[in-house]
Amino acid sequence: MQATSLGHAGILIRCRQATIVCDPWFVPAFLGSWFPFPRNDQLDADLMAAVCSPDYLYISHLHGDHFDETFLRERMSKSARVLLPDFPTDELRRRLTRLGFSDFVTTRDGEELSLDDDLVIAIHVESSISDGPGGDSALVVKNGESVLVNQNDCRTHDPQALAGHGRVDQHWLQFSGAIWYPMVYDMPVEQQREQSRAKVESQFARAEHYVKAIGATTVVPSAGPPCFLDGDLFSFNMIDGDEVSIFPDQTEFINRLSQRGIRAERNIPGTTIGVVNGVVNVTHPAGDVEAPFSDKRNYLHTYQADWQDWLNSQRAAWPDKTAPFQPRLAAWWEPLLLRTPRLRAGVGGVCLIRAGDEAIVVDFPTGTVRTYADEAFQFSFDIAPELLEKVITEFAVDWSNSLFLSCRFRAWRAGAFNEYLYNFFKSLSVERIDRAEAEARRRLGDQQLPSEEIQLGNFTLERYCPHRKADLSVFGCIEGDEVVCTLHGWRFRTSDGGCVTAEDRKLHIRRTQ
Repeated sequence: MQATSLGHAGILIRCRQATIVCDPWFVPAFLGSWFPFPRNDQLDADLMAAVCSPDYLYISHLHGDHFDETFLRERMSKSARVLLPDFPTDELRRRLTRLGFSDFVTTRDGEELSLDDDLVIAIHVESSISDGPGGDSALVVKNGESVLVNQNDCRTHDPQALAGHGRVDQHWLQFSGAIWYPMVYDMPVEQQREQSRAKVESQFARAEHYVKAIGATTVVPSAGPPCFLDGDLFSFNMIDGDEVSIFPDQTEFINRLSQRGIRAERNIPGTTIGVVNGVVNVTHPAGDVEAPFSDKRNYLHTYQADWQDWLNSQRAAWPDKTAPFQPRLAAWWEPLLLRTPRLRAGVGGVCLIRAGDEAIVVDFPTGTVRTYADEAFQFSFDIAPELLEKVITEFAVDWSNSLFLSCRFRAWRAGAFNEYLYNFFKSLSVERIDRAEAEARRRLGDQQLPSEEIQLGNFTLERYCPHRKADLSVFGCIEGDEVVCTLHGWRFRTSDGGCVTAEDRKLHIRRTQ
């Protein structure tokens, strides 16, 4: 089995039985903010022909850097059989059907499925609202000769399950950031920088936990980081290392693993990796493999110049405001807010949206959307009118995907992170809001009783994180006076278990030594 990087989370898997293309992403995503890094717009013609005509297609989830609607519609052969994750809704299938795909291979979460001869796959699903529009997934491929785990950016709670299909030869996984925090938040620059560094460390620690749990022959850093070529966002690229950015490239992660005696492969689009009897073979495409990393600033400026006309055309296509925002948002959102009293209670406050000359309040306690009247608010978003017009006109049901990941907005909050607020903005349809409400009821309706206990350093604490039930025996560590869950970066005081990331969580903990 050979796996060729297509850039970001894209992989072409070739084995004697068939070919599988995973998450091919070529058209910049999120309002033209994210570009694949290193660039993948210069791949060999023969490789692209194989990418466009695979036997099987796997899309891990619906985010724009994995689900490239333009590429799939215009370039991908519709004869490809689609490996469909066992998501709680059929959104992915509906979207792909609209693009012309019709041959779907349904799977069951975590169960092996034989495809051709000795070719076996298993797709593991994470289905929380926080995992993405309809969930996220990871793919395991085994063909009688080797085993590959494509974890991409799926934050699985059970990494041992991915390793349970046989000795893993290649482990492809995300190590870098994929969020807008803290870059878009209104806070002092030094605080932004401090939060960025903490986020990067959390990302690396989480990825390292996965690496150790799966124990592959070799690790392939993938699924990020993107790069930012728009002049307004260029400072989000991590070049010198002191930027306010959560997007380190693979060089840092490879060095970290190397210091721990773990093998990881430098890769660029076109790099092919194979493992036979424990021996790793890596071939790179022609050209300077080191240039994207050793001369990153010049590399990005060249990349930027090549795409500048495209960027200009994208901006020019953003629509002008056609009518007041508040009545349209109220007509759309108030029926959804009526369906979700528990989620509204989880938000527990007022969110202000400013766009040009309009200021709109989303009052979660009362379930109303009205014009701002100089009242107190706990959260705010400043959005360009043309972008707010775009997401309203397109009836964008997931603002994380359609707006927030673009980093083209400003945000503020009075207190700690509130996941219920963002879960609302990810769930702007009846289908999604009902799932978000059910999840809020499950989380907020329990009694928060302590789980099975474990020992961590000098402390005894409940085994499962109150946030998303991550196993703290795997993902937990002590940093100073805090317990850190590295799966999502949530922090709890060792003194009393209080959460410093959100106000409605508490970790049961006591000092034992």
